[in-house]
Amino acid sequence: MLKKILLPLAICYSSSILAGADFPIINNQGKTIGNVAIKQGTEGVLINIKAKGLPPGYHGMHFHRKGDCSDLATFKSAEGHIDPHKKPHGYLNPKGPHEGNLPNLIVSQDGSVEVELYSHMVQLKEGPAKLLDEDGSALIIHANKDDHTSQPIGGSGGRLACAIIK
Repeated sequence: MLKKILLPLAICYSSSILAGADFPIINNQGKTIGNVAIKQGTEGVLINIKAKGLPPGYHGMHFHRKGDCSDLATFKSAEGHIDPHKKPHGYLNPKGPHEGNLPNLIVSQDGSVEVELYSHMVQLKEGPAKLLDEDGSALIIHANKDDHTSQPIGGSGGRLACAIIK
């Protein structure tokens, strides 16, 4: 009887991850400040971000290699950007961009943001730049604007917020 129940549950869980999932965004104090929803598209992922409590202005944002936000002070536990093909950082770099690149996040004066964007450079579960690999990945929101050229992170500065994608 238990096997009959567990198999359908496993299938439902697996297909929901393939279709998409929601992940909380935390700040450097470990407080949940928002959510990122990521859904698999035909050739990439659809990303919906909703958050509050961020500094107003432009903020670099990237997918990082490891789904680990345990180092609250710096979020360095998420490691560097997803970059399986070892390309330079930046949408404006003639030899880039690498797969972890995302557009800047623009936070309103009240510290809130709600945005939908698409990345064709990553997948949820397939290919070399998959978000849901063995150790997951992380969405990191940085302190400064990404200039889309400078190495290694476009001048984006420190890490303000982190979402574990696992």
